[in-house]
Amino acid sequence: MSASSTLPSFAGGGLDEPELTAALKTLELTVRRKLDGVLQGEHLGLIPGPGSEPGEAREYQPGDDIRRMEWSVTARTGTPHVRQMIADRELETWFVVDASASLDFGTVGHSKRDLALAAVSAVVHLTAGGGNRHGAIIVTGDDVVRVPARAGRAHDQALLKTIATTRRSSPGVRGDLDAGLEALRRPQRRRGLAVVVSDFLGEIDWARSLRAIGAHHELLGVEVLDPRDVELPPVGPVTLRDAESGDIVDIDVTPQVRADYARASADHRAEVLRTFRTAGGPVLSLRSDRDWLADTVRFVGRRRRIAGAR
Repeated sequence: MSASSTLPSFAGGGLDEPELTAALKTLELTVRRKLDGVLQGEHLGLIPGPGSEPGEAREYQPGDDIRRMEWSVTARTGTPHVRQMIADRELETWFVVDASASLDFGTVGHSKRDLALAAVSAVVHLTAGGGNRHGAIIVTGDDVVRVPARAGRAHDQALLKTIATTRRSSPGVRGDLDAGLEALRRPQRRRGLAVVVSDFLGEIDWARSLRAIGAHHELLGVEVLDPRDVELPPVGPVTLRDAESGDIVDIDVTPQVRADYARASADHRAEVLRTFRTAGGPVLSLRSDRDWLADTVRFVGRRRRIAGAR
């Protein structure tokens, strides 16, 4: 059975407590079965980086990285010095999760919100343990929900439950990803991993905030998509409704319309990738009609190979 077929549905935040607990347990078991024994080790390298903070200066030794030269101490003493780096013992991961109305859309049995929650669960599993902390900022368009960063399995489960139960925005309200990024940016938090989860549809008005976050944190984008975000089926005349604005349009899905739609979708996705690349972070793309866990494993393996090559 594929990972996509075992993905539980969270019904847009409408499950009662017993159903929600059971769905989260199913999701946790699915993630553990696939990832345990495949991706092991602390701070599993979702993003390559030193994970360290500046420490004291010491005299330069042959083989030291010259990029860590401490020029002020070198000038003062007349002897080359380098800045030692102190490895972080704990990793703090923050999630900015898009919970706007467009995430409740789905055509293959599951919504994009289900896929977003699954992606968060996988990253939590990959970065759990050793006192590592997880926090979240969930944006709907008319509300910003904050979950403080704490450690422990009970907190991780509460974080996932909060994401699963946060209701979509009011009718006619568009998502506001920039508000979530700004909520992470200010007040400034300790250096860590920032994971942005969204379908990234609509205007890219959040690029500046993303660059500011990328300058302080290691950055990862998680793009969750439905097949209909990428292409239209050959269905002829249809009525379409925008999930966020509520606008309704009648359209005849001709071959030309399908081609134009696919081209516009590809151009927008390429712009999203460029925006993240400019901010210093890669993007993990997940689709509701694919095995999302297999895609996650491939992504992490690829990031590890890149880090090893560097």
